[in-house]
Amino acid sequence: MAPTPAPAPAHHQVLIVGGGTAGITVAARLRRAGVRDVALLEPSETHWYQPLWTLVGGGQAPLRASLRTQAEVIPPGVRWLRERATAVDPAARTVTTASGRVLSYGRLVLAPGLHLDWDGVPGLAGALGHGGVTSNYRPDLAPLSWELIRRMRRGTAVFTMPSGPVKCGGAPQKIAYLAADHWRKRGVLGAIRTILVIPEPTLFKVPVFARTLEEAARRYGIEVRLSSEMTGLDGAAREAVITDHTTGTAETVRYDLLHAVPPQRAPQWVADGPLADPQSPYGYVAADRRTLQHPDHPEVFVLGDVANLPTSKTGAAIRKQAPVVVDNLLAGLRGRPATAHYDGYTSCPLVTARHKMLLAEFDYDLRPTPSIPFIDTTRERTDMWFLKRYGLPQLYFRGMLKGLA
Repeated sequence: MAPTPAPAPAHHQVLIVGGGTAGITVAARLRRAGVRDVALLEPSETHWYQPLWTLVGGGQAPLRASLRTQAEVIPPGVRWLRERATAVDPAARTVTTASGRVLSYGRLVLAPGLHLDWDGVPGLAGALGHGGVTSNYRPDLAPLSWELIRRMRRGTAVFTMPSGPVKCGGAPQKIAYLAADHWRKRGVLGAIRTILVIPEPTLFKVPVFARTLEEAARRYGIEVRLSSEMTGLDGAAREAVITDHTTGTAETVRYDLLHAVPPQRAPQWVADGPLADPQSPYGYVAADRRTLQHPDHPEVFVLGDVANLPTSKTGAAIRKQAPVVVDNLLAGLRGRPATAHYDGYTSCPLVTARHKMLLAEFDYDLRPTPSIPFIDTTRERTDMWFLKRYGLPQLYFRGMLKGLA
C-alpha cells in the first residue's frame, strides 16, 4: 500500500501570492539567495508573456511564442500551491485560499496582478469577440485583432483606452499604429477612418516620447481624441459612445473595427482587504514607493500591477522592483533595516510601425532613464523593434524568471 503523502505545511517563511512575472521573479531570486522555505500561491496552469500580445494582434508574432506552462516557470525548490487567495489578515499574518485553507507566513510578497473589468464599460463584455470587437488584453482575442485588421479595406476603426492605471499603458495605442501601418502598406489607409481615444491630456506623459508619438499619429492620419474615453457600447448596432471629459459631451461613433481596452482594478479580495491603499480608487495596495513595503506592515512586500505606485505597470518596472523586494526582505530576515530603494524605473516599448519602435524609459520624476548606451531610444528605430520581438522575450524567460536579470 502506497504511503499517504504528507500534508503541505500551513506555515512558510516566505509566502508569495501570484505566479505571474513578479511572483516568479521574486521566488527565483529568493531561492538563489538561499531561502529554503518559499511557497507560491497561484491557481493557473498557464503562464503568459503578455507584452507579446500586441505583436500577436499586429500579425507579427504567433500566440504560442508567449505561452509556457506554469510548471515550466516555477523555480526549483519553490512549493507551488495551486490555489487562489481570497483574503489576507496582516495582523495574524495569514492568507486564506478559495478552499478555506489558512496559510501563515513570516514574510508575505503580494503580487496577484490586477483584474480586467470587462463590465466596466456598459455593453463591452457582451460584444467581445464578434461584430468587429476585439482586444489584445485577452490571449484568445489577440489573434482575432490581426484577422480583423488584415481583412479591413474601408470603414471606421476605433482604438480605446480607459481612464485609470492599466497594465502596459502604451499597448492601447501601439495596436493603432500597427494597424495603420499595415493599411498604409496595403494601400487602403486613405479609405479607413482611424480614431484613437486616450483619457489623458497628452499621448504620453513624458514630453520627449509624446512628440514622437504625435508625429506617428499625424503620419497615419489618426484622429486622436485626448481626455476622452469610451463610456458605452452597442455591439448589435456597432456603435461606441465616446465621452470628452473636458467638455462633458458624448458622441456616438459607428465602427467597423473596435479594439477596446477594459478598465482595470485590483482583485476584489485585495480591494476589500486591509492592505488596500485608501488613496487608490481602484483598490491597489499601499506600498512605500522606495522600499516596496506596506507602510503599516513592514513584513508585507508589494510589487507589480497590484502596487499603488506612481509609475507605469509594466514588466520592466517589475524587473527593477524585484531585486529591491528581495534585498529588503532578506535584510529583514537578518534583523537589518531595509536600505534598497526603487526609483520608479519603468519602460514602455512603443511600437509605431511594423519594424519600428521607440523605447520609453523613465522614473518617478518622468525623467528619461535610458539603459542602452550610445543609442537614441527617443526616436523610432528598427533595432528596438527586433529587441522587443526577439530580445525581450529571451530576457524574460531565460533571465527574469530564472532570477538572473
